[in-house]
Amino acid sequence: MEPTHRFVDTGGVRMHVAEQGRGHPVIFCHGFPHTWYVWHRQLAAAGAAGYRAIAPDLRGAGRTGAPESIDDYTNEAVVGDLLALLDDIDADQAVFVGVDFGAALLWELALRAPERVRGLVILNNPFAPRAPKPPGYYWGKMAERHFLHLQYFQEPGVADAHLAERPREFLSRVYYALSGDFHYLDVWKNPPGTRYIDALPVAPDLPWPWLSQDEFDTLAADFESVGFTGGLNWYRAIDRNWELTAHYAEAVPTVPVYFVYGENDPDMEGFSGRDPLDTMRALLPDLRAVQRVPGAGHLVQLEATEAVNGFLLGALGELTTGK
Repeated sequence: MEPTHRFVDTGGVRMHVAEQGRGHPVIFCHGFPHTWYVWHRQLAAAGAAGYRAIAPDLRGAGRTGAPESIDDYTNEAVVGDLLALLDDIDADQAVFVGVDFGAALLWELALRAPERVRGLVILNNPFAPRAPKPPGYYWGKMAERHFLHLQYFQEPGVADAHLAERPREFLSRVYYALSGDFHYLDVWKNPPGTRYIDALPVAPDLPWPWLSQDEFDTLAADFESVGFTGGLNWYRAIDRNWELTAHYAEAVPTVPVYFVYGENDPDMEGFSGRDPLDTMRALLPDLRAVQRVPGAGHLVQLEATEAVNGFLLGALGELTTGK
């Protein structure tokens, strides 16, 4: 069984979605630099297990439309796309699965529209309370001391052009650097002003134990075609997200949450506070399971597919049957 592909008019963009299987809907949200395809192994597993697995290309990625305005990349705007997708499939609720900025999107979805969320399965990017100042303030302070990709991404047109010069080399370097095979925070040893591709380690030749040449080629082809601007605009909209969530400053998601993370994930180590697991346990009223995957990094669903699929299917079983 292979995924089918179609487009959904969300009222904001023409969104490409890949689907596999039938049953209770499960919607997968990717990060950067990703497309729907980073979930293809999970679509196969969930579809075979009796679920309707759906992975959209989020705004600016793959075959989905890429608006020009950075304001069109806020979580508020993309939550609208997800709700339109639910309406399109005539579903009151879905289980949502997310990683990277897809995870940040889903934490906000659970605040804005909890009635549409049967549960969340989050990879690597834990919930944290809203900071007292916008993220860009903290990034600017960090970037005074060392290279920081979050700050590097901010100036429109700069990173876009640099990454487009050698897209396949950038993708191989960043996927390897974010994996459990490299300590990503070593990238911070580079001084301010470094280009991202030069801050990243040289990647070993493909295939890797967790990523085939064909899989890499599929991911790279979309970025070679459409470039990186759409994904980068998500980062440029993060301070706007902070502004738009002022009235959620004291709110926490109340939906059921399942959290799985790679032991060597850089977001858990360097971007999520001193003790992200204890923070989630203290704040989330319905945190049902937390699992650490030994040796894995940021793309844990590819690096440790069997472990993630097992966790995912266990969570789906509990959420959709009540067991």
